[in-house]
Amino acid sequence: MILSAVTHAWNGHLVTLPMLEVDVLDIHARTIFFYVWHIITAENLIFGVAFLLMAFYKDLSKVRFAAWMIGIIMIARWVVIFGSTLYKNKTDLLEMLIDSIAIAIVVVLIILGIRVKNNRQKNVSNRTYL
Repeated sequence: MILSAVTHAWNGHLVTLPMLEVDVLDIHARTIFFYVWHIITAENLIFGVAFLLMAFYKDLSKVRFAAWMIGIIMIARWVVIFGSTLYKNKTDLLEMLIDSIAIAIVVVLIILGIRVKNNRQKNVSNRTYL
C-alpha cells in the first residue's frame, strides 16, 4: 500500500494532473480533482503504515477487524470507480482494467494476510493446551 501511494502520487503529477491544466476546466473543478487525487494517495499511505504496524501487533482480533475494514474500503473504491465509469463513460471500462487488477491483488493479499494470522493464532493456542 505504501508503494501504491507513491505510484499514485507519481502518476498523478506526471500524467493525470497536468492534463487538467487547461482553460476549459474552471479552477474549482481542477481544485476538486487535485485534492480528491491526493486524498486517495494519503489513504493508501495510511493503510500501508497501518498494515506495517499490524504485522507486529499481538492482539490478532483487532488486526483482523482493521484489515477487513481496509479491504472493504478498497472494494468500495472499486465499486465507485466501476460504477462511475459505467455511468459516465462506458467506453473507458477497458481502461480501468489495470486499476481493477491492482485493487483485486491488494484485497486478495489482505484476505491471505488475515488467514495467515488466523492460522498462526490457532497454532499458538493449540500449543498452550498441550
